[in-house]
Amino acid sequence: MTSTRLVHTVGVGAIEWLHAHRDGFRLETDVDPEVGFLERFKPVGELAMICKVLFREGVAGSRQAELARQLLDHAWRNTLDGGRMLVRGQRTEPVSPIPFEVYLPFKELGYSQPELEEGILLNHRLLSTAAFEMPPVRRLGLSAFQRRFGLPPRPPEDDVVGRTWLGRTPEPWTVEGHIAYDITHTVFHLTDWGERPEALPPRIADYLALWLPVWLDDWLDLQRWDLLGELLVVDACLPHPTLDERAWEGFAAAQQPDGAMPAVRAMPEGEPDEVFDLVYHPTLVAAFASVLATSRALSRLATAPA
Repeated sequence: MTSTRLVHTVGVGAIEWLHAHRDGFRLETDVDPEVGFLERFKPVGELAMICKVLFREGVAGSRQAELARQLLDHAWRNTLDGGRMLVRGQRTEPVSPIPFEVYLPFKELGYSQPELEEGILLNHRLLSTAAFEMPPVRRLGLSAFQRRFGLPPRPPEDDVVGRTWLGRTPEPWTVEGHIAYDITHTVFHLTDWGERPEALPPRIADYLALWLPVWLDDWLDLQRWDLLGELLVVDACLPHPTLDERAWEGFAAAQQPDGAMPAVRAMPEGEPDEVFDLVYHPTLVAAFASVLATSRALSRLATAPA
């Protein structure tokens, strides 16, 4: 069985690195419109979601929880200017779902921006919002976010999941990078980021239980740490997680002494901003995987026969 201390330590290091590099969660207000002002919002939304999971699971130490709260406050007050940058983003691209997707985890954690919420409610009534073209896994995520916000999902999640790659349970040997990320995010959305493992349809849970160990071995051997981390999250989202020992030991060994997690093989080199952009996501994923796996390991200990 994977050491709970090892798994927990990965998350502690990841949160410490993210806190030390919190200024990397920056927006580029003067970016060329053709490049896209909203692209820089994605890291902030991911940070908020991972911190929400950390608070929800309740397995973080006091220092880890304090750093996570400071990260959230910094992102909301400084990066998003109290949510006003999200309002600006919505005005820049009125039908884009990105400001809403970034805002939701902040709202769930007690932050508020009424002007943005008015725009979200207006957008939900527009035919253009439902017609906005996106891959099925993204549409599934948007429907799940609408449900969590208290809006009727458009379309309902059950109508979307069968159109995703994972919902069709195709040949497992065809999985490569892009497909693998579609798999992981389908699981994240179906389980509300690990909160409801029982919400995974049984046929999908059975499919993952059969093939996930193979995919973990593949991405571990390829040293694809970002993707391996997301697959470790998927494992923790299953009704019966395995907490794969070999995968976790390899993942932990790839983490740097300062807590950073490279995306592929070794740490990149370059200017600090460039390195942050390459490393923040696998480091967030490391924190996510650690929190969920630690929670599952402690639950397993609590229910084990005396």
